Amino acid sequence: MKAVRLYEYGPAKNLKYETDVPDPEVGEDDVLVAAAATSINPVDWKMRSGEAKERFPVSFPGILGRDVSGVVRAVGSNVRGVKEGERVMALTTGTYAELVIVKGYEITHIPDGVDIIQAAALPLIALTGDQLVREACSLQKGQSILVTGAMGSVGRAAVHSAKKIGAHVIAGVRKHQLDDAKELGANALVALDDEEAVRNMGKVDAIADTVGGKVTTPLLIHIKEGGICGTVVTPPPDAALHPDIKLVRFRAHPDPSKVREFADDYRDGKFKLPIVRNFALSEAAEAQEFAEKGGSGGKVLLLMV
Repeated sequence: MKAVRLYEYGPAKNLKYETDVPDPEVGEDDVLVAAAATSINPVDWKMRSGEAKERFPVSFPGILGRDVSGVVRAVGSNVRGVKEGERVMALTTGTYAELVIVKGYEITHIPDGVDIIQAAALPLIALTGDQLVREACSLQKGQSILVTGAMGSVGRAAVHSAKKIGAHVIAGVRKHQLDDAKELGANALVALDDEEAVRNMGKVDAIADTVGGKVTTPLLIHIKEGGICGTVVTPPPDAALHPDIKLVRFRAHPDPSKVREFADDYRDGKFKLPIVRNFALSEAAEAQEFAEKGGSGGKVLLLMV
């Protein structure tokens, strides 16, 4: 099969496109998916560079990638609910490849009306954003939450889930994003690069942090006593100075029913996720470089062409 493999940590040029990688073997708990597309996520270039090797080590030669959409090629004997030829999507591993092994507990169907290519944009960001607010922040109906980086893909998902819970949602963005951020449907907007706006923000029950570092540090004083800062990035360096709040570092885990829910909402226009550019699988190094520069405002996809 065709795949992109990594032989050592380093820059994007270390990603090697190969046409003779052995096909994966299908176990009894597995589903073999003929991939249509995958997507580029920050964890991909952090794994490639070695920045994330303590949490996500790579066994070389390794195949990166977490999202996949495609068509079922084969089904293991223990797997129920999916059949050969069906359109599916999943949060899994090793997706920069034409053929991807997905565990039966990771997979869900792509709803009618959702493009099979676009479906690859959803699984990781949907589960990260949703579980960040529901699990890391323990958000409840009627509580208030600030989502940092709300115009990013994970931020959009976090805002969407917080709204569905019934919370008062404040979308944290940059000044120049304020007009565009109105489409998120948050209860309020705040420019996190505006010191006065931040000072006047008031208190919240939780912060769902997708940015980290110096952006998040001055926000911690706005969390109510006993509140939570849930983060998917490096925690603020001075978090220990705020013993009256709980810091929860978090990473997503498979939940196919929630992926399907997001896909339904995406189809129905309730959840908006811009897709800014498609690359061929052979262009994985270029695609990572493009995404890593940031500022694109949406998802970057790899197509199996």
